[in-house]
Amino acid sequence: RDLMPHKRGESDEEIGGKKLLNIKQLLSNDYEAVSNTVTVKVWGYSPEEDMIGVRREAKKFVSENEGALGKGKGKKWFAFKMMMAKKWVKFLRDFENFKAACVPWENKIKAIESQFGSSVASYFLFLRWMYGVNMVLFILTFSLIMLPEYLWGLPYGSLPRKTVPRAEEASAANFGVLYDFNGLAQYSVLFYGYYDNKRTIGWLNFRLPLSYFLVGIMCIGYSFLVVLKAMTKNIGDDGGGDDNTFNFSWKVFCSWDYLIGNPETADNKFNSITMNFKEAIIEERAAQVEENVHLIRFLRFLANFFVFLTLGASGYLIFWAVKRSQEFAQQDPDTLGWWEKNEMNMVMSLLGMFCPTLFDLFAELEDYHPLIALKWLLGRIFALLLGNLYVFILALMDEINNKIEEEKLVKANITLWEANMIKAYNDSLSGNTTGPPFFVHPADVPRGPCWETMVGQEFVRLTVSDVLTTYVTILIGDFLRACFVRFCNYCWCWDLEYGYPSYTEFDISGNVLALIFNQGMIWMGSFFAPSLPGINILRLHTSMYFQCWAVMCCNVPEARVFKASRSNNFYLGMLLLILFLSTMPVLYMIVSLPPSFDCGPFSGKNRMFEVIGETLEHDFPSWMAKILRQLSNPGLVIAVILVMVYVFVLRIFLSLFPSRFIADCMVAGAK
Repeated sequence: RDLMPHKRGESDEEIGGKKLLNIKQLLSNDYEAVSNTVTVKVWGYSPEEDMIGVRREAKKFVSENEGALGKGKGKKWFAFKMMMAKKWVKFLRDFENFKAACVPWENKIKAIESQFGSSVASYFLFLRWMYGVNMVLFILTFSLIMLPEYLWGLPYGSLPRKTVPRAEEASAANFGVLYDFNGLAQYSVLFYGYYDNKRTIGWLNFRLPLSYFLVGIMCIGYSFLVVLKAMTKNIGDDGGGDDNTFNFSWKVFCSWDYLIGNPETADNKFNSITMNFKEAIIEERAAQVEENVHLIRFLRFLANFFVFLTLGASGYLIFWAVKRSQEFAQQDPDTLGWWEKNEMNMVMSLLGMFCPTLFDLFAELEDYHPLIALKWLLGRIFALLLGNLYVFILALMDEINNKIEEEKLVKANITLWEANMIKAYNDSLSGNTTGPPFFVHPADVPRGPCWETMVGQEFVRLTVSDVLTTYVTILIGDFLRACFVRFCNYCWCWDLEYGYPSYTEFDISGNVLALIFNQGMIWMGSFFAPSLPGINILRLHTSMYFQCWAVMCCNVPEARVFKASRSNNFYLGMLLLILFLSTMPVLYMIVSLPPSFDCGPFSGKNRMFEVIGETLEHDFPSWMAKILRQLSNPGLVIAVILVMVYVFVLRIFLSLFPSRFIADCMVAGAK
């Protein structure tokens, strides 16, 4: 207030008072200190940089206080600068608040973090991150594939691939048919078979087949880059160290979650930490007691035998369900019930729901440390989901081979059909009369089985079935259980909240694994169903609200505590592995299998990647096409990929281990 400009006629004593005298005294003291420093120092010894530094400090002090000591315009200018500086600071603070408010679901996640701690909130942060990744994939597929085909491609009914067959027209718009993604949904931009194979479409001469191929490759490349970037960032944020080395030190200094803002949650956290200390002390004492080693080894062997038996049985069930679904596909849909139509999807969902519970029971036989038992459980669930996914892919590959063999017969029959139709039409013309041109409605033209659309439909059905199963499980397993515990606790024989059944813990690891494998299905099926990233966005969007509601109403925090950075790296590592394993079958199909002859943007070619050579031949000069062909040599491409993998692994290794540790290892190796 003392630094604001004064009115005309007012004296300095009235405005400044003691404050002004203090500032003048400080200025005189600083002037004396600067003059003494400048005069006392030996000029031949001190460099010129010291003189410049002293002058800068003196000038800075004078510039900061000359407005308060001056009069008239100088004082007004100083007050204006101070006012603008304060406004700028306030603007930056408001802008940061605005950016935080623009982050999707930030307030919901903060509320969950305050109620349950950072461990539960980490799942929703991971879900939001996956939402952003899928949004980029959807923008690529929608803007470069679906929208150009819808705007500039031939309309529905113009070609056989864009028309529902005559035999299916009556039921093409039924809800049951659309729910199974057949009928009108099958012959739309949602799936691969609808797209035309013309090199260019529209007045912009948009190259749709080339765009379709490149967008599929771009989605895979972008996914690899964003996952590796997230892993590197988390590894850099990790403080290092081993959780098991200094067990009690970690528990003393790192157990409390300072983001908790709810008193009841704080009490639960305190009780959990106390129980963890008691368990750790008991485990340390038990470790010093001699155990029956042979009995433990036998029980662990028995548990692993049951695990492998469960994995084999689940794989056989999926293979059997896929075979049955292929048999049902040959029958009349009206004669099939709901279970026959959705048997394969329900079998995979139920196996993913009940097998982890069996693995948890088998872990009781092994008597491992809780952290080691948790890692084994996650690894077994990972192997279960991965095995089920690959058994499903192998069964699909068998069906694809059958479709390819069927296409050869259909193609030969179509040639005979066209010849017979033309001959019959010519015979119908009498003499030398000329009739209208020969025309057959696209709905009446026979067509081959489009195996690419079949693959896309299977992955879309799996995604939708997984969503419905997850929501039904939450409603029955969490909501109804919470209602029973809450309202029946007053009239029950024991305390239901602290005894059996109690409230459901929020299974962070299980939910993250389900999210990862659902994303693997998206990566695997998006090339054959461009709409799949959009469907997954709807799934993630609804899951955020639905699971946030379920957590706040029905769940309690998980008793096990994890180190956040390590758990995130573990999940991202599994996501990277799933990304690699889910793209391998897609790349195999692109490189090895011939595309369908009458559907999709690559129909008429021997392999899908031939669209690149066609573009080089027609749209580039000969010398540039020759250079690009040399650059696209498989040997060179494989070498570049190996170098990129080496660079990424080296980057992760350097982020994981500090340079001092690497230097010590090199010195030890040299010795």
